[in-house]
Amino acid sequence: MPIIVFGVSHKTAPIDVREKVALDAEQLHSALDGARRAVGAREAVILSTCNRTEFYLSTDGPQHGQLADWLVQFKALDPKLVDGHFYTLEGPQAIRHTLRVACGLDSLVLGEPQILGQLKQAYQASESGGSIGKTLSKLMQYAFTVAKKVRTETAIGQTPVSVAYAAVRLAKQIHGDLAPKTALLIGAGDTISLVANHLRSQHIGRMFIANRTLSRSEELAQDLGGIPIALTDIAQHLHEADIVVASTASPLPIIHRDAIEAAIRKRRYQPMFLVDLAVPRDIEPGVAELDDVYLYTVDDLNNVITENMELRQLAAAQAEEIVTLHAQNFMDWLQSLDGNATIVAYRRQAEATRDELLAKAQRQLVAGEDPANVMRALATTLVNKLVHHPTTKIREATVEGRADLLLAARELLNIRDSEPDA
Repeated sequence: MPIIVFGVSHKTAPIDVREKVALDAEQLHSALDGARRAVGAREAVILSTCNRTEFYLSTDGPQHGQLADWLVQFKALDPKLVDGHFYTLEGPQAIRHTLRVACGLDSLVLGEPQILGQLKQAYQASESGGSIGKTLSKLMQYAFTVAKKVRTETAIGQTPVSVAYAAVRLAKQIHGDLAPKTALLIGAGDTISLVANHLRSQHIGRMFIANRTLSRSEELAQDLGGIPIALTDIAQHLHEADIVVASTASPLPIIHRDAIEAAIRKRRYQPMFLVDLAVPRDIEPGVAELDDVYLYTVDDLNNVITENMELRQLAAAQAEEIVTLHAQNFMDWLQSLDGNATIVAYRRQAEATRDELLAKAQRQLVAGEDPANVMRALATTLVNKLVHHPTTKIREATVEGRADLLLAARELLNIRDSEPDA
């Protein structure tokens, strides 16, 4: 049964197209059912994130044109939107793509781990909606296993490639366990929100969140479990902070060298880790000259990210080799299903012939016919019926000069040349 992937991603479409196609949780179950009916598919999984919306289907044939028509109607799209932005992958390409998606090799940020969790959620949604069966279930489980193998055997996920994540990784390198530590975040934009989320994932002990507008500090602190403070209160809390991350739009520095000197004395020279993500800078450059203070700017982190991206590229090459090997393994399994189905059908056909002739022989025995004659007729007729179609096809192949088919027949039927007479 062919596997098809039909969809759109950050590689083929801008965000204004992707957001029109995206499916939310409320639409997902009806979309799964609609997509299956549109192409007569037995199974479907839909992955919809900010960077991609993809349909994984197990079908009896390539009917993606009907799927595109259905999607246009389901989402009330301009039909022209589908042209040029959507892609269709079939068979080996579809399988390889699925494994690459699970491993983060097709992501906007190479090797990012979030996509694996999103694919697992898509699988669970399909499972709960009764839209998945043996083939796609096997593919998804296989993809999860390969993704885990890539994470274990390569360094693709071991180096940070975002400023926010790099900042938190560096904080861990300096402080170790962040659970007993305190962070002071200055600003309330997207970058600070990302830093706060990463810190929370590392079980940071406390987070002070300072912003020029206290109400914004309170809003962010409520979402992230932090403690809101005003900018004017920074000085009185600075000595409590093991980690300071600043990202504001201030034209002048907010944290000065003398303030850090005072904080270090109060801390009895316990180390402070400071990250200045602002341009212009929020932290006076002279702070970097102080003992027990580790100050990184956005340029420092970008250098780390560039180096790490190069390392990820090397790891990605290893990951691609793993994906190639396992994609072929899955194709072998998929093709074995076709062989199994053929074997089952052939055996049923032979058994039906056997049962028909056995019933006839039993009727003849009940009628009092000679058992030896009945058994001989049963054996002869059974052989004739079983070999009739193959011998007919072999004769046709001989007439047509199909040497390849004759060789295949000898192999399938286990025909060996007779020994010559002595």
